[in-house]
Amino acid sequence: MGVSVASSPLLTPADPAPVEHVNGGSDAPVLLLCEHAGNKVPARLGNLGVSDEILTSHRGFDIGAESVARALAGLLNAPLILQRYSRLVIDANRPPSSDQSILEISDGEVIPGNQDLMDASRQARLSEIFEPMDSAINSGFASHERRAAFSIHSYTPRLGDENRPWHAGFLSRASLPTAERLMASVARQAPDLNLALNQPYQIEDGTDWFIPRHAEPRALPHCLIEIRNDQIQARDQADRWASMLAEAIKDLPEIWP
Repeated sequence: MGVSVASSPLLTPADPAPVEHVNGGSDAPVLLLCEHAGNKVPARLGNLGVSDEILTSHRGFDIGAESVARALAGLLNAPLILQRYSRLVIDANRPPSSDQSILEISDGEVIPGNQDLMDASRQARLSEIFEPMDSAINSGFASHERRAAFSIHSYTPRLGDENRPWHAGFLSRASLPTAERLMASVARQAPDLNLALNQPYQIEDGTDWFIPRHAEPRALPHCLIEIRNDQIQARDQADRWASMLAEAIKDLPEIWP
């Protein structure tokens, strides 16, 4: 799904579409998301005034998450929806009204291109980047019967002064049994891993989008899966995690006919 650039105040014909579909025609009962897959910045925003080092760090996107999500989609033959633009442009998994939607400071780094934004600039990012992703998610659910949805993320081992000892976290509220079963399956496959429920984050209405706005209202089994990014930076690491998650999802009897 793209946006028209004929009268666009933000995206040009040279900019990539915000959303990419993998296995878009699949009728698999599982819908996969990766909201922080990419770190692109629209040309008109001039890289937001930050260095490539910032854009390629955890501030710019979820390192390794796209590789895991693509491999998982292949193993499950499931549809996957990816966001191509950096979370620093606008975060596809934050309510647009949240102060975390367009960060002025990210893990101690000032983002010059996000300072003192005019309402029109915020609206352009919302309508041309956030809303196409949101619409794609709705279409992903509407196009075929889905019995579950999973979102793939990653996180940095250290944020500010906080060390994150967990290798992965399984986040959920209303579908906590699903998260528990996924975690238990991964733990059986890799007993050496330090796994946790609702770490390093918790799902909240004010700071999350996929689960409160899409998964919970549909009353589907779901989980936001957070993998520490030093576990999935290499391709073989990402493939290993995709294999474990595919096995875990296949172990959920309520999903498969």
